[in-house]
Formats: sequence, structure tokens, C-alpha cells
Amino acid sequence: MPDRRTHRGPHPQDAEFFSAAALPRLRAATADLCWLLSRGYAGASSLKLVGDRYDLTVRQRTAVARCACSDGDLDERACRRVEAGSLAERPIWLDGYNVLTTVEAALSGGVLLLARDGTLRDMASMHGSYRKVSETRPALECIAQTLLALNLAECRWYLDRPVSNSGRLKAILEEMAATNGWPWQVELVPNPDRLLIEADQIVATADSVILERCRVWYNLGREVVARHVPQAWIVELPGHA
Repeated sequence: MPDRRTHRGPHPQDAEFFSAAALPRLRAATADLCWLLSRGYAGASSLKLVGDRYDLTVRQRTAVARCACSDGDLDERACRRVEAGSLAERPIWLDGYNVLTTVEAALSGGVLLLARDGTLRDMASMHGSYRKVSETRPALECIAQTLLALNLAECRWYLDRPVSNSGRLKAILEEMAATNGWPWQVELVPNPDRLLIEADQIVATADSVILERCRVWYNLGREVVARHVPQAWIVELPGHA
């Protein structure tokens, strides 16, 4: 069935799944999962264990998994994170879809997860296809204004070539950059994760696979939301009791 969504908003049951009444179970489950991961237990079996213990839905289990990490991974990510004050006159490479969908979700009232490592993660899943939504251009404006305020030397966007409609999104990015004089470059590549992991430049992402192996990263998605979407629906799952 074609994807006809015009917003990247909440799931119909998110008001129940992430209600104030549900948060204590979600936070306890996240803390338990972090404890297990820190002691070397396998992720999939650990998630099933805590999900069953706290009677979580599939969507709630996904949220817990996206927020949890081991103590070791937490320390490693913190060591490689840079703050806004160190970005001036330096280039930044963006995990394009990762940053964009987070801001789109924030603008459309979707759930954002404040994870243990301090990043914001959305609940979207593209399944190999990206569809422009009503919030796409406003999200790009918010990202651009944040990048300009950080006084960066340049910004390079990396988009997954295999994802459907990446070419259309590239055209939108280039058109907006040319119109506004933003110092953006946009590249379609087969595997942005590998490229960003190996990069010497500062990387903007909340993808845990990249965060665990990249040289240095900046928490851009959270910065954009803090500056431009103060009303965003943020569910905090900090991973401790």
C-alpha cells in the first residue's frame, strides 16, 4: 500500500503507550535493560525479558531499546561528544535522515525519546522509503537556523542512496540552500553509516551504531528541538532507577 502520510506524527495509541501512568514501567524497564547490557547479556533476549516482566507492547519495547545502552557504551559516547562552543569555523557531516526525521517528528507532535546518552530519537521507521511530509521544509529551516547560529564552516548532508525518494530530498535541500545561501553540500551514498563512522569530521547523528564507533559527534537533533520546538513531546527514559 502506498505511503500517503502527510505528517510524521504520533501513533494512534501513543497517548496511552507513553502516558504519565505508563512512564514508571517504561523507566524501570529501561533501567533493567541497561543493567543487563552492562553485564554482557545479549540485547534481544534482554529486551524480551524486561518487556515480558513489565508487560510492554511492541512499540513500548522499541522505545526502551532505543533509549538503553550499557555503562561502557555510555562512557564511550560521552568521551567523543563535543559541545556547541567547539564547533565554530569547523565542518560538520550530517546523518541526513536521522537528523531530519527527528525534527519532523518534533514539529508534528510525534513522540521523541530522550535516551540515556542524551540524544533524542524518534519512533519513525522508513523501511527503505522516505516520504516528504508537511513538516519537511519547516524542519529544514529549523536545522538551518541552528547550524547558522553555531557558525560552522560548512555542512555536508549524507543521504542513503538506496532509500526511495532520496534524490527528491536532495533536490529540496540543494534548492533551499541555494535560495538562502546556506553552505550546504548534499551527497547520496550507498552507506552513510560506514562513511560517518570513518570520518575525521564532526558527525551529527543519534544513531547508536555510529555513536559507538565514530571519532567525534555533536547532538544536533536535540539542539534543534531545544531551540525551535520547545513544545515537543519528549518522553524521558534515562536508564537509571
